[in-house]
Amino acid sequence: MTERGTALLERPERPERPAPPRAVSLPVGLIRTARPRQWIKNVLVVAAPAAAGQLGSRHTAVQLALVFTLFTAAAAAVYLINDARDADADRAHPVKCRRPVAAGDVPVSVAYTAGALLAAAAITGAATLCNAMTGALLTAYLSMQLAYCVWLKHVLVVDLAVVTTGFLLRAMIGGVALGIPLSRWFLITTGFGALFMVAAKRYSEAVQMEGSEGVTRVLLNAYTTGYLRFVWQLAAGVAVLAYCLWALESGGVAGQALLPWRQLSVIAFILAVLRYAVFADRGTAGAPEDVVLRDRPLAVIGLVWAAMYGLAVADL
Repeated sequence: MTERGTALLERPERPERPAPPRAVSLPVGLIRTARPRQWIKNVLVVAAPAAAGQLGSRHTAVQLALVFTLFTAAAAAVYLINDARDADADRAHPVKCRRPVAAGDVPVSVAYTAGALLAAAAITGAATLCNAMTGALLTAYLSMQLAYCVWLKHVLVVDLAVVTTGFLLRAMIGGVALGIPLSRWFLITTGFGALFMVAAKRYSEAVQMEGSEGVTRVLLNAYTTGYLRFVWQLAAGVAVLAYCLWALESGGVAGQALLPWRQLSVIAFILAVLRYAVFADRGTAGAPEDVVLRDRPLAVIGLVWAAMYGLAVADL
């Protein structure tokens, strides 16, 4: 065999380049950049009214639909500005290069403008159509998320707190818009429940990236899997404890209820946490909405919990 033939055999194969993203129209690109799949997270706006048993009126339904829309607009504004800011870095990423802004389907200037307009519309709409406190919460959410995009995502522990607070604000804003007092146990359970899912997701990403090279989230290289495991286990424990205290606070069977449904709902809540922890422990707990929607037993447990809590609120 000739030297040239030997060299050809020894030459390492070049990794296949990802197929170039298919061009899309500007409106479609803007919608894709707004991450429609993430909108399901904003269903959390019904959490506080549901916990208080105030979902029966037409006014509540209309107000919650409005708050859902406003929070979706605010979240979309963050995605647009984030993708515009990270466009150059995303072009070098094997997956993120397909994002419309990185692919050139949405100009950077258009993404910035659309994001700014959505943010302004969300804050103005919340302040005028709901109340000043709702506008303040949306402003706090936008400020915190934009600070996360620019700086806070590079700060250890703070990045976890910011993402967790984003979920907590979603759960709070429905109650604030309707003037419903927020229970301390509701806030603690929701906050640590969110931290549990956020840390489980980061832990899963860290496990999947162990021993691999390439472009990954910067902080995944700073966190150890042991630390992230500690965080999600701690958060799960606090969330369960807070929920138990919340459920037992009523002190027995309320009114003419057939069974102590609120107390019995503790069983379903703990089962849901344990089921979710299976995926966290395996390192397969991705986006929370994907875990819940793809695992049928977890979805069934969630429905049982919702039914029990609904019976407790209705005093049946």
